[in-house]
Amino acid sequence: MGAECNCNCQADSSKKIDELLSQYRGNPNGLIVVLAAIQQDNGYLPKDLMIRVAEELNVPLTDVYGVATFYTAFTLRPRGRNSINLCLGTACYVKGAPEVHDAIEKELKIKAGDTTEDRRFTFDVVRCLGACGIAPVMTVNGEVHPRMTAEKVSEVLSKYE
Repeated sequence: MGAECNCNCQADSSKKIDELLSQYRGNPNGLIVVLAAIQQDNGYLPKDLMIRVAEELNVPLTDVYGVATFYTAFTLRPRGRNSINLCLGTACYVKGAPEVHDAIEKELKIKAGDTTEDRRFTFDVVRCLGACGIAPVMTVNGEVHPRMTAEKVSEVLSKYE
């Protein structure tokens, strides 16, 4: 059995953010550094923290939001513990990716771009995973699942409890 964490990780995270905000107070040059730390600690950029960043760094909230939406490393919505990417590039599309897409949405009861209510999965579509020879391709947390079919979706996703 693994040891349980007896630390107050949330407080440690908050302390780290407080320190960064203090370090960059009034300095807009720290925006990406602070947002990256918040993203790492929370898995996304909560609205209340983005407002606080704007105030502390003396940056218009529209600029904070602009940076947060420009860079794909940032997300404004909570993401799941498991990240599913399904390729809808030409080779994957022709070999059945649309059926896999529909099966994933049906299995998880979400649309592409969404996260399940329990935050177990986030499902995204991509234009190319660079694996056309084993199309259609789906990845879960970077693990490649080749030659996917709608029938295999439930079995593959059940491995990520």
